[in-house]
Amino acid sequence: MSATAPSYRVWALPGMPEVRAGDDLAKLIAATEPGLADGDVLLVTSKIVSKAEGRIVEATDREAAIDAETVRVVARRGPLRIVENRQGLVMAAAGVDASNTPAGTVLLLPEDPDASARTVREGLRAALGVEVGVVVTDTFGRPWRNGLTDVAIGAAGVRVLDDLRGGSDAHGNPLSATVVATADELAAAGDLVKGKADGLPVAVVRGLGHVVDPADAQGARAMVRVAADDMFRLGTSEAVREAVTQRRTVREFTDDPVDPGAVRRAVAAAVTAPAPHHTTPWRFVLLESPEARTRLLDAMRDAWVADLRRDGKSEESIAKRVRRGDVLRRAPYLVVPCMVMDGSHTYGDERRDGAEREMFVVAAGAGIQNFLVALAGERLGSAWVSSTMFCRDVVREVLSLPESWEPLGAVAVGRSAGSPPARGVRDAEDFVAVR
Repeated sequence: MSATAPSYRVWALPGMPEVRAGDDLAKLIAATEPGLADGDVLLVTSKIVSKAEGRIVEATDREAAIDAETVRVVARRGPLRIVENRQGLVMAAAGVDASNTPAGTVLLLPEDPDASARTVREGLRAALGVEVGVVVTDTFGRPWRNGLTDVAIGAAGVRVLDDLRGGSDAHGNPLSATVVATADELAAAGDLVKGKADGLPVAVVRGLGHVVDPADAQGARAMVRVAADDMFRLGTSEAVREAVTQRRTVREFTDDPVDPGAVRRAVAAAVTAPAPHHTTPWRFVLLESPEARTRLLDAMRDAWVADLRRDGKSEESIAKRVRRGDVLRRAPYLVVPCMVMDGSHTYGDERRDGAEREMFVVAAGAGIQNFLVALAGERLGSAWVSSTMFCRDVVREVLSLPESWEPLGAVAVGRSAGSPPARGVRDAEDFVAVR
C-alpha cells in the first residue's frame, strides 16, 4: 500500500457497563480508558443515550407509544408503519424499541439527538482533554434496498455533509449534485464492529480527522430532507389520500408558468375513471396560450353580461358578478373539460334515456375529480368553475369544438399564491347511512 493512500481504523470500545437513567455517558466512556485522541470520531448507539436520558416509558401497548411519537404516517402495510417522528426522522415505528428494555416498557429515541451528541462531546473534552466528534446512531431500513444499516441521528463536532458541488471529478466533469452523507458513512462503519447483540454500543473511528470540526454546529438535523425537496414523501396509498385531502380550490395564483407535461399527466389520470359501456366520455381542451384564454373568457363574459341584463340585473350588480368570476383570468393556464356521449344507448324512453345521460355525467365528473386530484399531486392548485356550462354554444364556437362536445365548466390551473384557509372539519359519519 502506498504511504500516501488514505486509510482509517475503526474499533469497538469494550468495558461499557449497563446504562441506567441519569448516568453520565461521557464519564462511563472515559472510564473504559478508550485512548481517544484529537480528531477521533466516537459513534454512540442511540439506545444507551436514551437509557441515560430516561427515555424509557411504561407502555402496555407499543402501538400507542408509536402513535404518541408520530407526526405523520408515511406508509402503512398491515401492522408495519413507516412514520415521521418528533425528531423529523422517517423510520419504522417512530424508533420506538421494545427490545433490551424491561417487560412492559419501551425505549424512545433521544428527544434531541444533536443536543445529546454535544453533551457527550463536551463531557469527553472535560474528562479527557480531547477534541473529538460524536455521532449518535440508530438502525434504519432503506427504500429500494434490503437489509438494515446504522445512520446518524445526532452529531456534534462533525461535518455531517460533505458538499462537493462546484468542484470536478478526476476527468474534469463538474459536480453539480454531489453531497456526501459523511455522518451516515461513519455510522455504518461503526456498526460493522459494534454488532447488534454483543454489548458493544460505542465505536471509535481514527484517521479521518478532516471530518472533525469543533466549530461545526449543523448537527445531524441538517441531513433531514425538507418536505419541498422530498420526492418520495409518502407511500402509495398515503400519497393518494394526501393528494385527495390536499386538493383545494385555489383562487389566487402566482405568475409561474405551468408545465404542460404536468397537465397531461393529470389528464392521463383523469381518463382512468369508470365509465358506462366501456366508453371514454372525457375530453380536455388545454388553453396554453394567453390569446386563446383571453378570446374564450371575453366571449364568455359578453354572453354572461347579456344573460344578466335579460334577468334585469343592474349594471353595478353585473360588474360585481363579473369581478367575482375573474378567477379564470388570474390563472396562467385553463382547461375546459368536456363530455361526449359516444357509445351511449338510446332507448326511446324518457326515463331510461335520462338515466343514460346521468351515467355519462357521473363518469365525466369522476374524470374531472381525478384530474383535480392529480393536479394536486403535481403541486398545482386548481379551481373548477361551472361557467362554460351556461354558454356551451359560445365555448364550442370560440374553441372550434365539435357539436357533440359538451363543456363541463373550466379549470383554472397554477401555483397557489398562498396557503388556502384551513378546511372545515367534516365527520364522515355525517355522510353515511348504514342499513
